Amino acid sequence: MEVDHQSGGGGGEVKYRGVRRRPWGKFAAEIRDSARQGQRVWLGTFNSAEDAARAYDRAAYQMRGHLAILNFPEEYNLPRGGTTSSGGSSSSSNREVFEFEYLDDKLLEELLDNRNYNNRNK
Repeated sequence: MEVDHQSGGGGGEVKYRGVRRRPWGKFAAEIRDSARQGQRVWLGTFNSAEDAARAYDRAAYQMRGHLAILNFPEEYNLPRGGTTSSGGSSSSSNREVFEFEYLDDKLLEELLDNRNYNNRNK
């Protein structure tokens, strides 16, 4: 995302979520808190749009966790492919993911046979 700087003070258009440019050139950040009927929460005034956007991201992530819509999602360890609305609890993000490389059928059969052998001997 970029900031479109136009001549003439505060006429620039800011293209970050939760950020607006003040008439004297600084950038204000705020977020709406859904827990308080959408009331605005003031995050501060910043020298750059990127700093203001990062303040918004911190607040959004703190309020909404992995469901937050962020300006810089790559700076947070969010699941790839966007967020889901599965309604799961935050504990579901603690699941381990195993990635296997497929080698050949013979190796797979040996692993399964070894597993079956170990299960029978218990």
